[in-house]
Amino acid sequence: MTYDLLAHKNEMSTQTLFSHLQEVARIASDFAVPLNNADWTYCAGIFHDLGKSDADWQQYLNGEKKTSVNHSEAGAQYVFSKMNSKDPFTKVIPYLIAGHHAGLPDWSLGSGNSLKSILEKTDNDYLKRLLLNSDLKELQNVEFPKSTPFGKNTPSPDLLEHFHLWIRMLYSCLVDADYLDTEQFMTPDKSELRGNYTSLLDLKQKFDSFMAEKSAKATPSKINTIRAEILKSCREKAKLKPGFFSLNVPTGGGKTLSSMAFALEHAIAYNKKRIIMAIPYTSIIEQTAKVYKYGTDNDDEIERLIKENKCLFGEENVLEHHCNFDFDKEDESRILEKQKLATENWDAPIVVTTNVQLFESLFNAHPSSCRKLHNLVDSVIILDEAQMLPPEYLKSILSVLQGLVKCFGATVVLCTATQPALEGEIGSDTVKFTGIPEKMITPIIENPAKLAEQLKRVEINTDYAKEKMTDWQKVADKLCEFDQVLCIVQTRKDCRELHQLMPKGTIHLSALMCAEERSDVISEIKEKLRNGEPIRVVSTQLVECGVDIDFPVVFRALAGMDSVAQSAGRCNREGKMKCGSVYLFKPPKDTPSGLLRKGSDVTKELLELHDYDLPLTPEIYKEYFTKYYKKLNDFDKCDFEGTMLEERQDGKFQFRTLSDNYHLIDNAFQGTVYVHYCSPKTGKDNLNLLRMLKSGDVSKKLFRKLGRYSVNLPIKEIEKLVAANRIKEPIEGIFMQSLDDETLYQSGVGFIIDSV
Repeated sequence: MTYDLLAHKNEMSTQTLFSHLQEVARIASDFAVPLNNADWTYCAGIFHDLGKSDADWQQYLNGEKKTSVNHSEAGAQYVFSKMNSKDPFTKVIPYLIAGHHAGLPDWSLGSGNSLKSILEKTDNDYLKRLLLNSDLKELQNVEFPKSTPFGKNTPSPDLLEHFHLWIRMLYSCLVDADYLDTEQFMTPDKSELRGNYTSLLDLKQKFDSFMAEKSAKATPSKINTIRAEILKSCREKAKLKPGFFSLNVPTGGGKTLSSMAFALEHAIAYNKKRIIMAIPYTSIIEQTAKVYKYGTDNDDEIERLIKENKCLFGEENVLEHHCNFDFDKEDESRILEKQKLATENWDAPIVVTTNVQLFESLFNAHPSSCRKLHNLVDSVIILDEAQMLPPEYLKSILSVLQGLVKCFGATVVLCTATQPALEGEIGSDTVKFTGIPEKMITPIIENPAKLAEQLKRVEINTDYAKEKMTDWQKVADKLCEFDQVLCIVQTRKDCRELHQLMPKGTIHLSALMCAEERSDVISEIKEKLRNGEPIRVVSTQLVECGVDIDFPVVFRALAGMDSVAQSAGRCNREGKMKCGSVYLFKPPKDTPSGLLRKGSDVTKELLELHDYDLPLTPEIYKEYFTKYYKKLNDFDKCDFEGTMLEERQDGKFQFRTLSDNYHLIDNAFQGTVYVHYCSPKTGKDNLNLLRMLKSGDVSKKLFRKLGRYSVNLPIKEIEKLVAANRIKEPIEGIFMQSLDDETLYQSGVGFIIDSV
């Protein structure tokens, strides 16, 4: 029996293989036009599903066989057999095709089937039969790539550092095209939701109108005058050619909107396609995304703006992509459904996401993670709170950022009040690497030291940093001297111990509380501060970065200088007082060993060196980071050097091995527990969600909804609680609070355990 060769079929119709190959090749080549390498992805698209012409595969699709056959290897083998195998670039298309379902493979022994082993078992007679005994004969006439690798850039030795990134970009073009064409056939209603966004030019006009109205309504003040000058500098520097920029603005200087002003101006001037804001913490993402969508993060104000149709960019133009965003809320306009689709390939004009999502995608091997990468080409990437880039991954991160700038038309903005020292040699004599070359980062603010002085709103008191507090009660007594005070400590255990010693009504804030409760608590803090009510808060460092709260007094346990500065940013933020007070104190217990301990040790060293007088200036931060990086033992925890650079001249990469090892957040010793929380503020209660989990529901929709009701705990602690029957494991590897134990998670303090 013979059939037309098919690629897909559903209940209503079929898609021929030839049609699918042509359409994927067309879409993939369109995606690669900005790379000047459309012929590479066209060729990959034409041959990516060559193996589907195998009679066994066709019988499987038609239900005549129960098991499928591998259809990804044949195209890789065919292309490699027709090209000059001595040229390292002949491995490129085989990498793409062999990995378009299972993920980019390792070249040699590593994780999964290696590309070397796939190519070594090539059967030329079999490949001929696939082409000759089918309606794919004309594919033999397809031309192989002629354009220069790396598009506009000649692949010189220094650019070979980014050879792997070029492959990833081509791979992204192929897999996104494959997904999109398959979606168009299988679920055309979804496909219709994609695209059709407002242009960046129109968004810039909305932004300019919004900022003009905001400026007209602003109360004349010193801080608003300074913010206007920062905004002006951002607009002016946006005219400079693409590359690396730094936006060094102290907390409270309005960098959220000013950085967007730079990005929009720069995007229009240099024909950039989208703006991507990457942020270290989800709490900041939620706040920042609200500002970009509506123009404010005040929930009451947001309701008014939506009713009056006066939102900044609008929900439909800002993609908020992080694990805690709920795409399953009721939404008659289908905006959320459209946004959920956009998380797959980032085709929205403005994307607000996490550092984890951005960088783990750039070093991932799996198609679902990589399909967004081609949309980083010709983009403006803003790294908010750039000092939070994880130092153990700094070598790979700085390398890939340079690759995006040098080879793929990106502009990168390092945005923070505490600029890390990322230029030149980084580290000590024994462990060091070269970061971004000297003078490659253009400062947007000409005189950051002067700006820091102008925006100075606090005094740092170091009297309590000279000698250890004898116990937490001493700290509690000091805090009780103030009606409105925030105290930030280093660990969750310290937070719990200090909070227990404080008067009733003191607010506790830590990662032992689920995200839903933390949002409620932060909202309560803001409301009490706005109303001038007494409020004392004990928190871990999760409140430091970007959480828009304004206390007259802040206490900070000794920490890295970047953390000290961020804590100071929660004090007199709006400049309502002449000067706020930040008390740096040495806690009763030293910070446990690790990066936090090294940061606090460097701050101690600087305190002694500067006679306990540490002004929060750019010079101090540079001195701090230089010393801090010299104390570190590793900048390449994932072995980026070994997997991507050692054999790059031969085109030999260990894509999947690196992907398996690339985790910015180390979850090896942590587990997630879903908890029961009923919000006293909104009335939202996740009890029914937990009952669904208990019954064995494993749907993605359920886990997305449960994401805001999770707490990370040490695996050892989880095992103890499981043994005590206080935590259940309804699905292997998935943990939840026992619904019979209402004391394990308590509103106001979170998880009640002794070890953390």
